[in-house]
Amino acid sequence: MLMWILLALAIVAEVFATIMLKLSDGLSHPLPVLGLIAGYALAFYLESQVIQLGMPMPVTYAVWAGGGIALVVVANRVLFSEPVSALTIGGMVLILAGVLVVQLSVSHQAA
Repeated sequence: MLMWILLALAIVAEVFATIMLKLSDGLSHPLPVLGLIAGYALAFYLESQVIQLGMPMPVTYAVWAGGGIALVVVANRVLFSEPVSALTIGGMVLILAGVLVVQLSVSHQAA
């Protein structure tokens, strides 16, 4: 359970850093730049802890990347009023399917 909590926090930290990257306006605003450095550093640290605790790296990365993409889409819609198309939603469904396949693959190899 701890692994999944840490992974969720890593995803949130990565999404925060990505939002700060947008707000930094080409790395020209110091405060968002500090936020993005801190967010990415925390995200990588937490992901390393998840892997150290024993979650298979393919699963860790698949969930982290897929979760990050989905949350970035939501954050952009909520914070910046960017539209979300049916194609974007379809892509997110495909990412979810890919994450599930990776999880099943790793689970099957362990059995």
